[in-house]
Amino acid sequence: MKQDKVLSMLGIAAKAGHIASGEYQTEHAVKGGDAFLVFVAEDASENTRKSFQNMCEFYHVPMEIYGTRESLGHSIGKEFRASLAVTHEGLAQSVKKKLAVKTTE
Repeated sequence: MKQDKVLSMLGIAAKAGHIASGEYQTEHAVKGGDAFLVFVAEDASENTRKSFQNMCEFYHVPMEIYGTRESLGHSIGKEFRASLAVTHEGLAQSVKKKLAVKTTE
C-alpha cells in the first residue's frame, strides 16, 4: 500500500499536540476559532457530515471529506475517528498542500 502523505501529516500534527479529534473536540475547536482545517471521514454518518459542513461554512473553516473513520483514527494513534481538526495554522497549510498534490495524482 502506498503511504498516504495526508494521513502522515495528520500523524505529525497529532504528535505535536495540534489535533482535536472526535466530534465534541472537533466542534469545540471550530466554534472556539482554534480549527484551521477539519476532516470528516468518508464513512461518517450523513448527519455528522452535514452538521460539520454547516458548522465549517458558518465559521469559515475549510473542511475535507477524506479517508475512513479507521484510517483517520489510526493516523493519529487512536481508535475510529469520524472527525478531527488541525489546530495549528502552519500544519494545516502543509496538510492542504499534500491534499492538493493528492488530487492532481
